[in-house]
Amino acid sequence: MDTQFTTLPRPGTGVPHAYGDQVHLLSFPYPMAMLTRLCQQQTHQPEINHLVAALYDWMLSEVSSRILRTRTVKRPTRMAAMHSEGIYAGECIDETQRVVVVDIARGGILPAHRLYHGLHHLIEAEQLRQDHIIASRTTDSDGRVTGVDISASKIGGGVEDATVLIPDPMAATGTSVSAVIDRYKRLPGGPPRQIATLHLIATPEYIARMRADHPEVHIFVIRLDRGLSSSEALSTPPGTRPDAEVGLNNTQYIVPGAGGVGELLNNAWV
Repeated sequence: MDTQFTTLPRPGTGVPHAYGDQVHLLSFPYPMAMLTRLCQQQTHQPEINHLVAALYDWMLSEVSSRILRTRTVKRPTRMAAMHSEGIYAGECIDETQRVVVVDIARGGILPAHRLYHGLHHLIEAEQLRQDHIIASRTTDSDGRVTGVDISASKIGGGVEDATVLIPDPMAATGTSVSAVIDRYKRLPGGPPRQIATLHLIATPEYIARMRADHPEVHIFVIRLDRGLSSSEALSTPPGTRPDAEVGLNNTQYIVPGAGGVGELLNNAWV
């Protein structure tokens, strides 16, 4: 057995920060270039769908290599018919583990589908599931978020010992995602093995909310937006001055942000 494959390397660390080990800031040049293009005013359909799909395909590779369970396998290659050595022996993602992908409609529909589609290359079909939740934030007369309304859901069973993946492109306040995680923690049968959220953009306010509500959850973010922070906070690594970090405006939209990604993805402006 070739020892180089006994324990495969994992992806490198992202942006240094002070938020804790469960937060992963994946601001690498490749996804940041696509995300920058996605956020430009002139980017609309169909390009925005192509960019979101490509970004979540990339994120799946990063997240899978970090948190999915692995095992040692011995698998013959096509060369095994000619050489007894034609066998790959080494670490591989365990295809028998349970994975549940959660679609939070409407911004999460396309991201969830990309994860679900890509995971079929890694996980046995009977161990893979996609759930659907319709959630929208409620606001007051000034447009500030007051809570979340989960109006419908299609959850295909329990999540005991499963990895639950929740892709949501824009993580602003954390109200909807936190409520969805609460629901999955309460499902009959036992808790999931782990939960991970996957975002294109998130705010310091979102990270603070998630660390308070669900500190065990892995948070994967390509870009942390804290554009309204003090100059002192912006000159330090993320999380160093949490009291001075601001990414939301008065109506709790993200700055710099990307505008209405949910609206753009669906070409629906309501």
